[in-house]
Parts: sequence; structure tokens; C-alpha cells
Amino acid sequence: MTFRAALGLCLIAAGLASCNGSAGCTKCTPTTVNLTGSVSGLVGFRLALQNGTTLLSVPLNGADANGSQTFGTVNANTAYNITVKTQPTNPSQTCAVANGMGTSGTGNVTNIAVSCTINPPRFLYVVNRGSGDVSGYVIDPASGNLTTITGSPFAAGGNPVAIAVDPTGAYAYVVNQLSANVSAFTINRTTGALTAVGAGPIGTGSSPTSVAIDPTSSYVYVTGGGNSGAVSLYTITAGTGVLTAAGSLTATGRLPSAVTVDPLGEFLYVANASDGTCSAFSISSANGSLTSASNSPFACGASPKAVALDPTGNILYVANSAANTLTGINGLPPSANAPPGGVSGSPYATGITPSSIAVDPIVNTVYVADQGASANTISGFTIGGAAGTLTAMPGSPFAAGLQPAAVVVDPTSLFAYAANSTSNNLTAYSIDPKSGALSPLSVSPFATGLMPVAMAISD
Repeated sequence: MTFRAALGLCLIAAGLASCNGSAGCTKCTPTTVNLTGSVSGLVGFRLALQNGTTLLSVPLNGADANGSQTFGTVNANTAYNITVKTQPTNPSQTCAVANGMGTSGTGNVTNIAVSCTINPPRFLYVVNRGSGDVSGYVIDPASGNLTTITGSPFAAGGNPVAIAVDPTGAYAYVVNQLSANVSAFTINRTTGALTAVGAGPIGTGSSPTSVAIDPTSSYVYVTGGGNSGAVSLYTITAGTGVLTAAGSLTATGRLPSAVTVDPLGEFLYVANASDGTCSAFSISSANGSLTSASNSPFACGASPKAVALDPTGNILYVANSAANTLTGINGLPPSANAPPGGVSGSPYATGITPSSIAVDPIVNTVYVADQGASANTISGFTIGGAAGTLTAMPGSPFAAGLQPAAVVVDPTSLFAYAANSTSNNLTAYSIDPKSGALSPLSVSPFATGLMPVAMAISD
């Protein structure tokens, strides 16, 4: 071999070595590039993206995910196609991907844009305890006005006390306290009409009190049992909404009164009215079963009646019906090394007999229905950032009808509704986008059935 040929082979070998990791290479082609861009408008949780059919692992949860993002990586000079795999919930949103398809070069892709909008409210459902049925209304998303759904009211079981709509807006579940069962309904996505599904209501433990659905629309949880408090677990049959009891009851404290699931579907919280405690459970991603969390149960005020999580899912607000206060619990989810604690300034004074809580994830406010006969008000608070501290908003408390038993906020944060259990009607409000203050709509109130006690909104 000549010297010139040997020198050439050596130079080629040296170049290959440099392109495989040698620090001396300045013109090497990268093997992978980043897929980057931005997220805007996200307030919900569990947004999932995919490249082709491959799930991207970047977590996209809540408003903190807005801004610049690296969605994943791809081989250089390779086709990519970024689409939405799972739309966010809590609140329900629709996200779209712009510039998600192309062929990578040798530099990072930088122009992928994910934009999200909140799905407007469509239907409002009100549980009427006295008449044993559910009133349904179509919501005008521009004005907040309500129009009765054809066929309303819809028959439920004996003494219905709670309702939940699944995140897809396909099913509604009503807890009937006297008949100790759950009525399952499909929701007509065009008209809002409810149709009972299955062979009939499915049994629960004694005296069921509340219901919650996980964000994947897979599991329904119902509290009850009186002083032998427990949570019942049911699976939702995809496509039909039929419930199937799953496993044995999970023990809580005495007289469980309310239940909620965190926006990631990882933890469930139960208020135990007789104990003055809240129980926390981790949720199995495999089958929805519950396991008691560390440092559970924990104190959460006198006679906890209702619970709600802040927009991050890390702070629990508890309505204490006997103490006329609202307790804030931070340090969630609980762990062995970090027991839950009280939010600074907690408990906060409410009106008489606080019975229901609604959290506005856009304006970052909390509303409490004060059911006491001499109150008849909705107390409003603003949330002070990640610390979860509350401040009474200007104009609070806001007048409602007689003995408001429930309050809800529509997912776009434009309107709120209070169910007045003694005057048998709904008060509708517009929400000030800056302060969160409530102003009654001129067309309010709206008639309901007898003794409305619970509400749910479907998008």
C-alpha cells in the first residue's frame, strides 16, 4: 500500500471516530433532534400527545404547562406527525396541533404549536330531592340563560342527593339515598335528554351520599354507609355507561359526606362528617381500586360537608357546616414524610351552614353555598396563588334564593348557578372576569323540581 493510500484510510477512520463522539468533530450530523414549540390556553389536565402512534411522555397538566415545551425527540431526517391522543379534562378542553407534521432535518424542530380552548357549557342538570327526579336545562353559552330540555324532569330513585357527569359528557350518575342505589343515564349530546341505561339502578351501601368519576371516565366512586363509612367502586362500560360493581367496599371514616378525585386521577379524597376528618386514597391505574394513603385520615374541620380541589389539585377546600367555616388543606397528595397541613389563615369564615363548594379554575376563585335559613347567600373567595390562601372577594356574600344547597361554575368561568332548596329554583349569575364577583342574570331565577340539592354541568 502506498503512503498516500494509507494516509487516506487513516483520515477516514479519524473522521468516523470524531463523528461517533470525539470532541474534535465540528461538521458531524446529529442522530436525533428535539421536537419543540409552545402550548397555549391549557388549563385542564392529562393532555397527551403522540408522534404517529407513539405516546409522548412529556407531562402537560394545567396552566403551568403553557409556554415553551420540548415535546419529544425524533431521528434526524425522519418524518414526524404530532397529534392529540387524549384531550384534557377538569375542565374539558379541545386542543389542536399546528405545524405538527413534517420531516426533521439536522436541527431542532421549533415551530410546533399546541393551542387549547375550553369546551363551552351545554347542559345543566339539577337533582330534586323532594320530587325524586332530575331537571335538565340547555345553557346558552353566550348569555347563561337556561331553557328546559324536552322531556325534563327525568325520573331518578328515592331521595336523590348527588349527581356526577363523566368527563366525556356522555353519561350522568345520580345517587339515590333512600333507595340506596345509583341511577345511570346516557346524555343525548344534541338535546341533553337523559335516558336510563342498564337493567335499572345498581345497589350501593346504605345511605349513599355523594359520587365522583375519575378523569378517564372509567370508574365511579360512591360514598355511604353512615357510621360504617365506605366507598363503593364501579366500572363504567365503554359505549353504554352501564355500571358494574368492582370489588369490596373501602372503609372511610364515619358518615362520609362528600368525595372528589384529583385532576390526574391518582388520588381520591373523602370528607367524614362525624369524625371531622378527611380520608385520602391512592387510585390504582390498573383497576381503580383504592389504597389508604400515608397520614390518612387527617383533620379537616368540624362537620365537613363538602370538598373541592384547587386548580392544581394540591389544595383541598372543605366546607365545615357546623363551624360556618372553610378549611384549606395543603401538602397534598399526602406522603409518609409530608403530612397534610393547614393553609395560612385557615379556617375562613363563611355564611351559615356551608354545604357546597365550587372552584373556578380560570379566575382562581372559590364559591360556597351558605344553606342556613338566615344566610341564603353565596360566599366568594379569591385564591392567592400556589399557597392557596383565600381572601373574601368584594361584594361577598352574594344573595341567593332560599337555602342554597349547591353551587356550580360553568367551565368557561362566565356563569355560576345556585340551587335553592326551599324556594325550588335556580339563581343564575354572571362572573366578573377580574374579581370573580357574582351578578344575578336578569332572567333569573329558573324553576326546578322540589328541593333541589345538587347540580352538574356537561360540556
